[in-house]
Amino acid sequence: MAFTRRVDQEAVALQRQGELTAFPPLTGQEAAQVGSAYALQRQDFAFPSYREMGVAIVRGVDLVEYLRAYRGDWNGGLYDLYAHNFGPIASSVGSHALHAVGWAMGAALDGGGKAAIVYFGEGATSEGDVHEAMNFAGIFRAPVVFFVQNNQWAISVPVARQTAAPIHRKAEAYGFPGLRIDGNDVLAVHAATAEALERARAGGGPTLIEALTYRLGAHSTADDPTRYRQAAEVEPWRAQDPLLRLAAQIDDEDFTRQVVEEVEERVRDLRTRLLSAPRAEPEEMFEFVYAEPPATLAAQREELRQWHS
Repeated sequence: MAFTRRVDQEAVALQRQGELTAFPPLTGQEAAQVGSAYALQRQDFAFPSYREMGVAIVRGVDLVEYLRAYRGDWNGGLYDLYAHNFGPIASSVGSHALHAVGWAMGAALDGGGKAAIVYFGEGATSEGDVHEAMNFAGIFRAPVVFFVQNNQWAISVPVARQTAAPIHRKAEAYGFPGLRIDGNDVLAVHAATAEALERARAGGGPTLIEALTYRLGAHSTADDPTRYRQAAEVEPWRAQDPLLRLAAQIDDEDFTRQVVEEVEERVRDLRTRLLSAPRAEPEEMFEFVYAEPPATLAAQREELRQWHS
């Protein structure tokens, strides 16, 4: 969790320095991501949205390759999806819920013993893809966990304007369990997710988990949350910071200090490796799509060449 927080901070700094084109911070949501990811087994598959770097870290994804997706490399997200059973970054809100259910159904047809988990925010529950996925999963008892990080804001839309009913109650309409948990308690998150995944692997069908948490920072590096929410709302959630809560439970200052030192060393190494990683050439964005590029694409390519010259 500490490493996830520091990489998150470093990624924002890199974007401000022009090294990344954009980045969606996750500060405040570390317990929801790390706790749930540690409940996964090797054979399970995680389907992230665009904010699940904490899950990627737990699954062992190479962060240089992960962060290249935010650097603007046309082939960013260069990590091997199957090396760690961690899917591609899904920026189209809610679309990957369908992918997760499809994978889960395939796993069930192959004999079971595997489960999928799909991550999205409360805003995605307003997307039709999510409801289609949950309906299909409920009918066919797909081994999948729908993990909703309710961070209270879908960009600038508060959760009160997103849904008229508690999100976890939506599972009732599709015939499977739904539960609400403290998303800032890493141990509670792990316990609830582990139980849901085990039930899925055993053929018990899907579960919807609503993890109550809070996005302490901006929606993305292009966002200014002070334009739509008050500081007075944020402060009580800062007091529930998942890292502070875990540190209080551990209650060992020497251990905490050691963790901080190790994390700083790892982050420095990550920054060095990312900045030295090769960059994709701009013209590569025009390749590997058409055998014979249309005239419009050729014109755009020529325009790029002239601009660089």
